[in-house]
Formats: sequence, structure tokens, C-alpha cells
Amino acid sequence: MAVLGTVTGSGNWFSALAIGVTLLKCLLIPTYHSTDFEVHRNWLAITHSLPVSQWYYEEQKPARNKTPWFSRGLWGDEAKEATSEWTLDYPPFFAWFEYVLSHVAKYFDREMLNVHNLNYFSSRTLFFQRFSVIFTDALFVYAVHECCKCIDGKKAGKELTEKPKFILSVLLLWNFGLLIVDHIHFQYNGFLFGLMLLSVARLFQKRHMEGAFFFAVLLHFKHIYLYVAPAYGIYLLRSYCFTASKSDGSVRWNSFSFVRVISLGLIVFLVSALSLGPFLALNQLPQVFSRLFPFKRGLCHAYWAPNFWALYNSLDKVLSVIGLELKLLDPKKIPKASMTSGLVQQFQHTVLPSVTPLATLICTLIAILPSIFCLWFKPQGPRGFLRCLILCALSSFMFGWHVHEKAILIAVLPMSLLSVEKAGDASIFLILTTTGHYSLFPLLFTAPELPIKILLMLLFTIYSISSLKTLFRKEKPLFNWMETFYLLGLGPLEVCCEFVFPFTSWKLKYPFIPLLLTSVYCAVGITYAWFRLYVSVLTGPPVSKTKKQ
Repeated sequence: MAVLGTVTGSGNWFSALAIGVTLLKCLLIPTYHSTDFEVHRNWLAITHSLPVSQWYYEEQKPARNKTPWFSRGLWGDEAKEATSEWTLDYPPFFAWFEYVLSHVAKYFDREMLNVHNLNYFSSRTLFFQRFSVIFTDALFVYAVHECCKCIDGKKAGKELTEKPKFILSVLLLWNFGLLIVDHIHFQYNGFLFGLMLLSVARLFQKRHMEGAFFFAVLLHFKHIYLYVAPAYGIYLLRSYCFTASKSDGSVRWNSFSFVRVISLGLIVFLVSALSLGPFLALNQLPQVFSRLFPFKRGLCHAYWAPNFWALYNSLDKVLSVIGLELKLLDPKKIPKASMTSGLVQQFQHTVLPSVTPLATLICTLIAILPSIFCLWFKPQGPRGFLRCLILCALSSFMFGWHVHEKAILIAVLPMSLLSVEKAGDASIFLILTTTGHYSLFPLLFTAPELPIKILLMLLFTIYSISSLKTLFRKEKPLFNWMETFYLLGLGPLEVCCEFVFPFTSWKLKYPFIPLLLTSVYCAVGITYAWFRLYVSVLTGPPVSKTKKQ
């Protein structure tokens, strides 16, 4: 912040924020990294060492001369057995991204590109992979800059630090969750969120074709963003393909433009063809999709994401314990697969009905439909689209199949844009962000990272609350007593899980309790934020304009 003060007068505060967080990322290079570090190193090796025809295969018998003539050579005509359990399970654009990175990586350490070097590690590998994340974050920085242009500056204060654009820049660039997931745990979410925020910014700027293009590209980098595809589809149809509305905000059906529909369809088709076309030519689309949608992995991830199914699983656990104590259940008939064993697997619930992928899909669709309905029948412009996007992300997080805890960031980051414009949205944002960020703590379970994650989250949370309270100081308090009590409860929960439980006798018998408590407690807060946001969308007035946004 001291550096920031020296550049305020010249208007370079955004650059100072970007440079500052980049320096922090560099300081985090030596910290703990998860198995995702090896996953991405292995993907570098796969895409560099193997022909395209083998990228999405684990095991296959040799099949010579089965591929088209144009796919031989670089593409290869023979499949071999995989050498690592970390198989490629991202869409083709990300595979090509790894391929491009691998040709830079060879100048750092060629051994990291050897597909047989399982769990390979070196200092050069560490520096390359860490700096590759930092470098690609440039797209995220640009996207944040574009999003700042879309913010209403009516509440701008005299001081730079009280301006909505400044607050938004800090909330996005210095986001705690993104910092620990990408630059400690290790992933490449930064540039992916950059694509998403850039597409949102383009829709705010009424550059619909560009927004559609960036989102189509994003889907072929990481398919988890399918969560929010309904919001894009409905909004583009309603706001771009229909060129006018009635005075009450309802759609004017005779304004439908076939040319615009065809244009959007052409963008989606061309991007999809570029991504999937080579694998269609290789007759490998079923294999690619089987990697992208692995329904055999089970309802929940190793650490339960703090969603509805965490509450459901916990209730089943409680009922099973009560049933055993009261001798209402036969211990021999209880499924052996434990939901807290840390394994990614299928399992059966003990008391409550077991959940299938179809059931989660139905629940997700039911949860999304009201927001889609409002987007169509109660148009609120680009901000209405953004609310629908966040609700789609949260609904999918709440009810989806095998949801990762990191997916909460898909809702947290775009919610930042709303938080600096309305006090009600700021309140929801703070509850969602604080709870969602704390739910990421179990990702960093090593002792050296304990003070880092606590300090970084405290700094981000204190800044978020204080800056938004200052921004909306003329309005009612952001939290009521119940919300304040809940958020303060995260402190005792952390003390219990990190400093008390390890010294109890329960550690050996019930090692899953800290994860269970964290997941359930955070699930309550995220569910509450989701419900409050839904209420605000359902009760909000439509934007009545005779012409489309």
C-alpha cells in the first residue's frame, strides 16, 4: 500500500496492485504443492512425448494404420499403455495449452517431459511450472481491468481507496482463494477465470459476439464452466437474438433475428470444430467424453465440498450412528465404503437413499430453472445476467455430482462485481466469500502453510469487510446479529480443527471429524448465501426498456 500511495497521483494504481500481487505470487513459489503439480507435469509429458491419438487413452492394444492419413506422424497411428494414474481429463484446448507449454519447458528441464518419469521433481521444474501460472495470469489481470470499466461509479468517494473500481480490483486481483489454489496448491485457474471475466465484460459492453466467443473458448479449456452455460445461452438469446422489447420489458417476438442466431451458432460450431474435430476424425470422441465426465468417481470428492450433499451425507452418518447405538441397524449390512476415507469412490448411504448422477442432474436443473426463468421474463440487463450466472454456478455447486471444493470460486469471483454496487449484494458476497474461502483451508494441510493461509485469509477478509462497509456506510449494516455470529464462529472452528483435535484421542478413531465439521459448517453459510441471492433475484424489479440492452 505504501507503493500504491506514490503512484496514486499519476493514476497507475491498477498497475501497482497487479505488480504487488505478482511479487506475492513469486514469494509463494517454494511453498507446498499438491498432487495437481504432478498431474500437470505429467500432462506436459503426455502432450510432448505422445502423439495426439494417445492423449486421452489409458490402455489400448496396438492398432496400426487405423487413423486417417492426415493424422499420422504428429498424430500417431498406434496407442500404448499409459504410464501414470494422472490421465488427461481436461478438454482439448487445455491439452494443446499443455503442448505449447511443453515446448518452453524443454529449455528448463527435459526430464520433466519424459512420460516414464513418474513423480519427477526438480528445482527447474518447480520454477517453470510456478512461473507458467504467474505468466498466464496476465490474461486475468487484463480481464479485471476490463471489468472495472463496467462498474457504476456513482458511489465513488473522494479517496482512491473508497472508489468502487479500486475495491473491485483488490477483491479480484488479490482474491485469497485464487491465490492459494493456483499459487500454493497449484492449478491454472487464473487465465481461465480471465476468459470468463473477459466474456462477462464484453457482454456488459454490448459486444455480444466477443462475449460468446470467449465463453465458447473457455468451455473447451475446462468443461466445469458448463455450470454457467445456461445463463449465457438464455441471455444471448433474449438480449441479442431478440432486438427489441415491449414497454413492460417482455420480449417482442417479431424482433427475432435469424442472422444473429446463425452468427452465434457459427461461433460455437467453429470453436467446437477446432477443439473436437481432430478427435472426431480419430473416432475418439466417446473416449474424450468418458474422461471429461467420469461418473464412476462417486457423489462427493475425497474432501466433501460444502454443499447440500455434505449436509445429506452428514445426516446419513448421524442416523447410522444412532441406528447402531439403538441396535436398529445391523453392523454387517452397513456399506464398507466410507465417505470420509479420503478415497474417490462410489458408495452407498446407510440410512438415507443413495444418490445417483441422474438425481443430482435433476436437482441441479430444478435449482437453476427459477434463475433462468427470471432472466427471460424479468430482464435486468447485464447485471441480471451476472446474477443468473452466479446462481447457476452456486446451484451446480450445491447439487452437482462429484463437486470439487475449488468450484466455489466460479461464484465468488463474478460476485465481486456485484458487491461494489449494492449493499445487499455486498452482504451476500462477504458471507459467500468468507465461508467459501475458509472451506478451502483443508487443501493446505501442511504445517508450514498454516500461518500463511491464516494470515492471507485474515488480511483479505478484513479488507473486504472494511472496504465494503466504508463504501456503504450511509446504508444499513451489512450483517445482522445472526450473520455476524456465524462468521465469527469460523475462528473457534479453526482453533478446534487445527490446534485442539490433533491432541485428542479421537484423532486415530475419527480422523475425518475436522473435514466433516469444516464441510458442514461452511455448507450452512454457502446455502444461506445462495438462498439470499435467489430471494433478491426473484423479488427484484425488471428493467423496462423498449430497446434491448
